[in-house]
Amino acid sequence: MATIISYKKTSDDHTTYELRASDAHEDADIYCAELGTIDGVTYVSVPDGATLPEQLPQVAATLQTVALTPELRAQIKAASPHCALISERMVQKIRARYSRDDEDFFARIGLSSVLGMYKLPPAEMAEIRAFGEFVEAVRQWGRAERAKLGL
Repeated sequence: MATIISYKKTSDDHTTYELRASDAHEDADIYCAELGTIDGVTYVSVPDGATLPEQLPQVAATLQTVALTPELRAQIKAASPHCALISERMVQKIRARYSRDDEDFFARIGLSSVLGMYKLPPAEMAEIRAFGEFVEAVRQWGRAERAKLGL
């Protein structure tokens, strides 16, 4: 799992000082991902095995490894364009197989069944089960993608 680090971007009259995530390596598969900035603190995902190059003093002075609390994890996920893209792709994967109308239908008949208002025939039960298993597989994919970012 990746490590989350934080730092504060600083600037002077001529320059904004940001984290140097890596030296240029043409064959490198390792990259750091800026997750977002919350209250002036920028959070970056650093993959396992990656080492950051030496930082300028303006950045190094504020650089630290983050101990994620559930609250901070939620804030970073909400601020992260990477997490937003993962969520969007999850919806796309589901919509490629099931429409919103399909999902609404399964919710209606499932709820009616739970409330005892409707008896699910075996074929509909199998459809709901297949839908649920598919959606859970997509959700697991999303969790795995966020885990790659340390979230």
